[in-house]
Amino acid sequence: MRLAGLACLAGLTACATSRSGSSGSAPPLIIEHREHPTGGRFFQEGHASYYADKFNGRRTASGERYDPERMTAAHQTLPLGTWIRVTRVDDGRSVEVRVNDRCGCGGGRIVDLSRHAARRLDMLHAGVVPVRIEILRK
Repeated sequence: MRLAGLACLAGLTACATSRSGSSGSAPPLIIEHREHPTGGRFFQEGHASYYADKFNGRRTASGERYDPERMTAAHQTLPLGTWIRVTRVDDGRSVEVRVNDRCGCGGGRIVDLSRHAARRLDMLHAGVVPVRIEILRK
């Protein structure tokens, strides 16, 4: 149990300190894990991105094929099948998506969204936006 906790902490540290791109000029972002102040639910803050078109039709970690028009997401550690709310920190827009894949979490990213979810968050032009995720149900 202790070893599993250390492995999880090491994985989160690697995710929180990795950088995107090759310039290396951006400082690492800190990803926070806290209890939600109003509901006692787990939430995490960081950045969201969305799947590139090259992933259309490829198998996800759950065995499903990635469909850009479904409300799905990839997360590094949350159990597959977990429903989460992803809220843009800068404007309050939110979507509910089901975790069906895994992501690498580079550059402070905590979640990769399907194109449809990204469109609903109005993030297609920006590509990466600051978000908070909250577990709704497993």
